[in-house]
Amino acid sequence: MPEPTTSIYGGQAVIEGVMFGGRNVNVTAVRRKNDEIAYYEVPASRKKPWYQPLKKVPFVRGVIGILESSARGSQHLNFSMEAYAEDNEEKDEASDADSAKPKPEKKEGWSLAMVFGVAVAGVISFILGKVVFTAVPAIVEDLLFQGRFGNIVIHNLLEGAIKILFLLAYLYLLSLTPMIKRLFQYHGAEHKVITAYEHGDELTVENVQRRTRLHYRCGSSFIIFSVLVGVIVYSFFTWDTLWERVYIRLLLLPVVLGVSYEVLRFTNSLREVPVLRFLGYPGLWLQLLTTKEPTDDQVAVSIASFKRMRELEQQVNEPQPAGAAV
Repeated sequence: MPEPTTSIYGGQAVIEGVMFGGRNVNVTAVRRKNDEIAYYEVPASRKKPWYQPLKKVPFVRGVIGILESSARGSQHLNFSMEAYAEDNEEKDEASDADSAKPKPEKKEGWSLAMVFGVAVAGVISFILGKVVFTAVPAIVEDLLFQGRFGNIVIHNLLEGAIKILFLLAYLYLLSLTPMIKRLFQYHGAEHKVITAYEHGDELTVENVQRRTRLHYRCGSSFIIFSVLVGVIVYSFFTWDTLWERVYIRLLLLPVVLGVSYEVLRFTNSLREVPVLRFLGYPGLWLQLLTTKEPTDDQVAVSIASFKRMRELEQQVNEPQPAGAAV
C-alpha cells in the first residue's frame, strides 16, 4: 500500500464543480452543459501581503485565513455561477430559433477591478453572516429565557443550542433544493479526492469513490466548533442588558473564530489517535448534512481540478502549502 502523503491542500465546492487551492495557484474545474470541463486558474500573488506574518501567529492566523479563504472562494464561486448562467442562456437561445434579438456580447475575462470587487463582497458577506448568526440566537434566547436562570453558563448553553438548531434547520432546508443538493455532492467529491490523495491512492474515479465523504479538516467542522467554543468564551463575561450581551459577543467574535481554528487544527492532528479522534466527531456529524454522496461524473470533475492544480504547482517547483481547510 502506498505511503500516505504529507502535503495538505484545501478546496471548496462551487456550482457544478470544485476549486482546489495550492501555495502558488488556485484552480476551479466545472462541467459545462456540453459535458466539457472548463478551468479557472488564478495564480497566487507573488508579492507577500502585509498580513502574511500574521498567518504564523496562533489564534490570529485563523481569522486571517478565514477572511482570505472567503475572498478567494467568492471569486471561484462567481466564475462557476457565470458559467452556469451562460449555459442556461445558450439553452434558452437554442430553443428560441425564431428570435430576432442579437446575442449579447460575452465578457472576455475578468479585470483586476472585478476580481477585487468580488473578493471584497465575499469578505463582507462572510462578516455579515457571522454577525447575524452571532446576534440573533442571543436575542432569541434572551426573549425566551430572560430572568429564568441565575447561572450565566445555562444561558450560554441555551444560546448555543439555539444556534445549533438554527444551523441544522437552515442546512436541511437548503439541502432540499436541487442546486444546493448538487453543490453538497461536489463538496463530498472534494473531500473524497483529498482523502484519497492523503492516503496515497491513485486518483481514479473508482479509488476516490471508495473513500469517505467526511473529513476532519472541513469548514463545516469549523462552524460547529465556533458554536461550542463560543459557549465557553462567553461564559467569562457577564451582561446586564440585551444590548450588552449582543455587543460583547460581536466584540469577541474574532476571539471565538481564532480559538475555533486552533481547535480544528488540534482535532485534525488527533484523527489517527483511537482514543482522541472522537473530539472531531461533532464536525463530522454536521458534514452528514453539508456533504452528499457524489456521482462518478462529479468525482471526475473534482479529480480534474485537483490534478490541474497539482500540475501547475509542480511547474512552479516551490514547497507545498502548510495547511488549509477543506
